[in-house]
Amino acid sequence: MQYFTHTLSNGLRMIHLPSDSPVSYCGFAINAGARDEEQDEFGLAHFVEHMLFKGTIKRKARHILNRMENVGGELNAYTTKEDTFVYSIFMEEHYERAFELLADLVFYSQFPRQEIEKEVDVILDEINSYKDSPSELIFDEFENLLFNGHALGHNILGDEESLLRFTSESGRSFIKRHYAPSNMAFFSMGRTNPSKIIRLADKWTGGIDRPVSVNERKAPLLTLPRHKRIKKDTHQAHILTGSRSYSMYDSKRIPLFLLNNLLGGPGMNSRLNLVLREKHGLAYNVESSTTTYADTGLTTIYCGTDPKNTEKVIGLIHKELKKTGRERLTSSQLATAKKQLTGQLGVSSDHKESLFLGLGKSFLHYNHYDTLPEIFGKIEKVSATDVMEVANEVFPPDKLSSLIYE
Repeated sequence: MQYFTHTLSNGLRMIHLPSDSPVSYCGFAINAGARDEEQDEFGLAHFVEHMLFKGTIKRKARHILNRMENVGGELNAYTTKEDTFVYSIFMEEHYERAFELLADLVFYSQFPRQEIEKEVDVILDEINSYKDSPSELIFDEFENLLFNGHALGHNILGDEESLLRFTSESGRSFIKRHYAPSNMAFFSMGRTNPSKIIRLADKWTGGIDRPVSVNERKAPLLTLPRHKRIKKDTHQAHILTGSRSYSMYDSKRIPLFLLNNLLGGPGMNSRLNLVLREKHGLAYNVESSTTTYADTGLTTIYCGTDPKNTEKVIGLIHKELKKTGRERLTSSQLATAKKQLTGQLGVSSDHKESLFLGLGKSFLHYNHYDTLPEIFGKIEKVSATDVMEVANEVFPPDKLSSLIYE
């Protein structure tokens, strides 16, 4: 896949991936998320994302809502610990309509006072709904345990106390600090000619030249493993264990992705699923996941089980983790693991929206987009020694932290 890149004079980086589909995608990826909030701003990045749709200098909320909906398009956004994405999906003939609207939202939102109270109520409902789902809530609580109060551990949604403090000025201040062209990337996919996209970018964003605040992100300090049990009124025990791992710029993340998939990826033949579900019948769901940040990362194993089986499940997880660090993969096992991972990546890339969002995230952080053959090439270079090394660095049981709802 040949993609096109361009950088405007104001620092806005652009990437376009051609596609024959009549459906187009475009959006802004902003290098700002929950970890960029000040001490009294917990939840502000996510609040800003919500409020982008509530009014700009020239549009009210209802006009924003109808702008793409009236032509059958979609308008979406989401916030992570380090990024905010605002994007649209639409028929190709409406490309300029989408570009202009997105630029209006990202650069000219006004955070109207009359909309703030309503949106705070919406987010509070979102928080309460989240608290009703222990299998989701445990991940946020675990990150706070693992990062020991660092900004990376804070819940993206914030809390009621901080949300009720937010004003129009709070939103505009966050935008001013972080929503600068040089701190974001515009990403696009479809059959629109790249030269037209550049013209549109010059037309709708070329005159915007904001400085960006100095990025003061600080890496979390290393901490000793921590263990916590919390009483919850649930019929299942929820178990989450894991440790710090590699940043998005560490080459060891590639063998970790392979090992993570082998241990508890989406395949029913993952090692932990075979041990805990198929062999012992102790769990309906077990999964391993790894997340990379700019300066650190984490890898976790989650499982839900009957409370009486908690210790047995933990023991079996530890046993399997020790095995991965002690027993070298055979050439056949390694080849099979690589084939499974590359196959999963190939299948997931057929989902156009996922492919598009991966394009934006990759270009935002690496200033480059890895095509599938390039990704497959990196996976193919992973050796059995690499896998063992990663297993011994990330998964030794005495290094793992744990959080249990029981």
